[in-house]
Order: sequence, then C-alpha cells, then structure tokens
Amino acid sequence: MSQKRKSLDEGALEFFISKTPQSANLPTTKADNSVPLESIRLPKQQPRHYFDLHKMQQLIASVKEHGILEPLLVRTVSEGQYELVAGERRYRAAQEIKLADVPVVIRSLSDEEALQLALIENLQREDLNPVEETEGILQLLGIKLDQPVQKVISHLYRMYNEVKGNISASNPNIRVRNEKEDSATSNPNVRVKTESQIVQALFDSLGLMTWESFVKNRLPLLNLPDDILETLRRGEIAYTKATAIARVKNELQRQSLLKRVINEHLSLAQIREQIKKLNEREAVTPSSQEVPLKNRIDKAYQAIKKTKIWNDPQKQKRLEKLVSAMEALINESN
Repeated sequence: MSQKRKSLDEGALEFFISKTPQSANLPTTKADNSVPLESIRLPKQQPRHYFDLHKMQQLIASVKEHGILEPLLVRTVSEGQYELVAGERRYRAAQEIKLADVPVVIRSLSDEEALQLALIENLQREDLNPVEETEGILQLLGIKLDQPVQKVISHLYRMYNEVKGNISASNPNIRVRNEKEDSATSNPNVRVKTESQIVQALFDSLGLMTWESFVKNRLPLLNLPDDILETLRRGEIAYTKATAIARVKNELQRQSLLKRVINEHLSLAQIREQIKKLNEREAVTPSSQEVPLKNRIDKAYQAIKKTKIWNDPQKQKRLEKLVSAMEALINESN
C-alpha cells in the first residue's frame, strides 16, 4: 500500500478497547517481563493465516543474532500461563531457534479486547495483503457493531448507496439507527452513536482508507473466484492483477492464466494483453456446442488412436468404461 500505516499507539487503542467495568479496574503491567516461551500459547482465533517464508527466515536470523527487540503482547490465562495477543511472527521465530525465555508486555484483557488488539496489530503490517486487510476490518466492524460479518457488509453497501444517491451518511436528519439507540432516545442525557458513525470513527482511527474506498475497492474482492481469492490471500499476486484475471469467465483459461501470472511474474499490461488474445480467440473459434456432435466424435476417435493412452492401464480402464457406456447407448437405439 502506498499510504504508510499508523503505529499502534495508546490513542488508537482508546477507540478500539472498550473500558468495561470488568476490565477497567484490572491491573495492567506495562514494564517488560521475561517469561518462559513454553508458558505462552496461541489464541484459538488468529487473524493471521499466511507468512512470507523469505521474510520469516530473515526474522529468524535477526532474532538469532540480536534477540527479540520488541516484546510480545500477552494476557494472563491462569497462574504462570499466558495467551499471545500480538507478535506471532516473533513468537514463531523464538520457537524456531528454541529460545527459553522471551520479553513480554502483560495486559489484562477480555476475550473481545484481546481479539480486537490482535486484529489491529495485524492491520499494522506493511506486508498485509488486501484480502487479509478486508477480512480484518470486517471482523473489527463486527465487534464494534455487535453484528455478524454478513450484516456488516449489507450495512456498508446501504451506506454507500445512500452517499451515491447524494444522501450524506453524516446528515443528522438521515440516521441509520440501531436497537440500542432506539431504546435510549427517550432519555435526552443518553447519547448513543449510530452504526454509521461507528463505521466512520473506525476508519478514521485506522487511517488506512476511507470507508467509501473500502466498499468500492475492497468488498468486491471477496466475490472473486476461489482459486484467485486464495492466491491473493497468500500474497502471490496484487489485487489489481487478481481482478483483471477474474474477468476471464472460462475456468480452465482463467486457471491457466493465473499460473502463468504467478510463474512468469506477468505485469498488469501483459495480463490484459493475454485476456485480449483469449477474447479474440473466443470470437473466431466456435464453441463445442456449435460443432456437430458427429464431427466431435470422429475427431476424438482419430485423436485417441494417436495418444499414449494404450500404454497406461489406468487410462485404459477409464476408456473401457466410456466405450461400454457408448455401446449401451447404441443398443438402446437399436
């Protein structure tokens, strides 16, 4: 991304971590501590799924030479046992070189607060791919709005459609309300933020992009074909290339092009040129439905005689089944 990511400072945390009565009075340890590595466990919900192997090897080499320079963020789960909140790459590097103890910062966090911090920390990564970023932001919105992700997506599209219709989402006379706000309006001293205001505040705090840009450019990524989405999630191609490849409707052609893009590192211009050639070929080549069935069978018969299928017992068995099916079809017609 072209825009530099904001650091995870205390000001940003104030927005994301709700100070509930249960968590506000718990002690927080800000000083660095060293705890046994084996006393730290990974959380059940981990926002990060893919790690760049080359960069991971670089980090392992750095930790081996200099140690862990930035403490891991953990929370206490029982006496002498901790759960990792942020710093999974450093944790895995420490495991790789078998460090006995690691520096940590211990915070008292609820399950929801820990997940929020893990998501925020993940969103600060310079190498974050757009799919992980999109999914992370949606998870954060789901927590802040107390809604499932699919409902969050619907709400974002509704906000976007209002703006496109020249209706300002910030107009106080046009408010997308939630149930909590409806129950509080009878008390003039109670001020509850609308869902749209919460969305706006979250994107302002992240400083990554506007919510309008998120809806227009990022949400459509989740509708990409599965093969392209997984490749993009692994960070193997840029999302501009992914959206271009997705325009190829023929699945076999799309998968072939996707492999070429990864293996040959094709540029976006080269991808568009390949798509143009595919479209031109489709325009002059009749589809299989347009070729008479008899001609297709004759062509397949001539081709199969020239293949090496006769040297492959497994393929011969498959061919035998096809021939048996054809013979049965012929007998039905007689």
